[in-house]
Amino acid sequence: MSGDDNAMRRGRRLAIDVGDARIGVASCDPDGILATPVETVPGRDVPAAQRRLKQLVDEYEPIEVVVGLPRSLKGSEGPAAVKVRGFTQQLAVLIAPIPVRLVDERMTTVTASQGLRASGVTSKKGRSVIDQAAAVIILQQALESERVSGKAPGEGVEVVI
Repeated sequence: MSGDDNAMRRGRRLAIDVGDARIGVASCDPDGILATPVETVPGRDVPAAQRRLKQLVDEYEPIEVVVGLPRSLKGSEGPAAVKVRGFTQQLAVLIAPIPVRLVDERMTTVTASQGLRASGVTSKKGRSVIDQAAAVIILQQALESERVSGKAPGEGVEVVI
């Protein structure tokens, strides 16, 4: 079995960490090697947030958008997951034909905040970057999943018009 069996799809991806107040956005290079923070989009005004995300998709021209799906530690989905699914459904319609995928994001915000604390970022200053850091972790996990499996990460979001 050669290493090419699990070839990564080439192309930039965007990752989104949807929170109540803020939405973290991250991107990667076309080879899917390095995930980097893009920006934090204010999340309270959902239509405005969706418009800004569409602008970022137009600007970055990703092959797909990966959205973190918040699950409980046991893997069940609560109100936060329902909200993210609804938000993602609207986004998928807005940015079609760019595919949108939901990936498990358990522990990403915790991991991001621990990493930021370890690097000396204060919690007050950290709030604006923590969502971006969580989006970076979501993207890194999605890229790693694809590298290992050779398949697109997570579950596809059907565009219902």
